[in-house]
Amino acid sequence: MTQPHDLHGAARAPHDETRQRILMCAPDDFDVRYVINPWMEHQIGRTTPSLAREQWRNLRALVAQSAEVEQVTPAAGLPDMVFTANAGFVLGAIAVVSRFRAEQRRPEEPLFRAFFEAQGYDVAPWPEPIPFEGAGDALIDRGADVVWCGYGMRSAAEAPAALERIIGRRVIGLRLVDPRFYHLDTCFCPLARGWLMYYPPAFDDASRAAIEKIVPREKRMEIDEADAMRFACNAIDLDASVAMNDASPQLQKRLRDAGFAPALAPLSEFMKAGGSAKCLTLKLSER
Repeated sequence: MTQPHDLHGAARAPHDETRQRILMCAPDDFDVRYVINPWMEHQIGRTTPSLAREQWRNLRALVAQSAEVEQVTPAAGLPDMVFTANAGFVLGAIAVVSRFRAEQRRPEEPLFRAFFEAQGYDVAPWPEPIPFEGAGDALIDRGADVVWCGYGMRSAAEAPAALERIIGRRVIGLRLVDPRFYHLDTCFCPLARGWLMYYPPAFDDASRAAIEKIVPREKRMEIDEADAMRFACNAIDLDASVAMNDASPQLQKRLRDAGFAPALAPLSEFMKAGGSAKCLTLKLSER
């Protein structure tokens, strides 16, 4: 039987269906060259490429302990392609390619579309004028049968309804109100067994009420501003473990008490561009 191939024709092993599959992109051309979020202010040209590569490799090794890691080839001149969370949103066999708000990132769209098509996904059409930034703003809840979709910064207010029509699953829109937390995955992290780690001040009143209606009080792990600024919510939920840039000792204890193992992987270079662990990964499947 012929093995599946990647974009460049190299044979790859069949998937291990017992593990999550996660997409990453090496930081070959990563740098801060423009400003499209507050974290990038005063950071142009201030990244250290060797340190970025080391931090990325450490994160990849950590993720590979719990998941099957796939990689898409980076393209020169697209420094933010490393943030694969923004490639699109995947649910089962459906892939929705992002429609970037910032023109600097729009050249990534055909590359990620080609990746999804080569992988055999059903690439769903997305309404042309509606910005939507993939799994940076659309996150699958791991307790309720819903998808959460952030809007107001990068993704448009119409994005949740458009996504719901495509995937046929209930999508709950959450309005982001703090520019520092411009994507949902910077302030909101659904965890296994229905737990949620999030920073409530990043949302308007109606969105906080929507969260409280779906997620039981005992499962809501609210974090403070200090941990939010460490991008503690920009974490990768790997069932029992949670890979993250940093977290206070208090938050780490709360995670352990809830049955999770916090795994720290410092990502200072990527924080300069407004991204951390979750931003550097895209879930292609969950168990």
